[in-house]
Amino acid sequence: MTARRVATTPPGSRERPSRGTIGRMTDDDAVTEYVATLSGAHRDAVARVYDRARALVPDATEGRSYGMAALRYRGSPLVSAQMTKQHIGLYPFSPPVIEAFAAELTGFRVTKGSISFQPGAPLPDDLLDRIVAARRDEIDAMRSR
Repeated sequence: MTARRVATTPPGSRERPSRGTIGRMTDDDAVTEYVATLSGAHRDAVARVYDRARALVPDATEGRSYGMAALRYRGSPLVSAQMTKQHIGLYPFSPPVIEAFAAELTGFRVTKGSISFQPGAPLPDDLLDRIVAARRDEIDAMRSR
């Protein structure tokens, strides 16, 4: 008999774990555990995003959003970085934040909800920092209303 994986979601949570993370990660360590599954340049690029975001937003906590390991701030998703087969996706969970930096994102694949880059050609530190700071400021503005 094989063990059956059970999806666990904290009581009162509206988020559901993605199929790829069911039964594996806890919310409290989602980012740490996700980064530990990566290796080489991909691991370094993803870890860099989270390290810079933590430095800018020390109150950010590990969790999940839209089924992805993410840093959360004041109850809202702040940023996620995820490896795919073809790139690393940066998810600031805010189309307006992405739109605000559109002119500086030439050379990167940009969608309404993500910015894609290669491990060998990451977002410049200054730009990454400003994207994270803009999302933090957006969350602060939402919470102060």
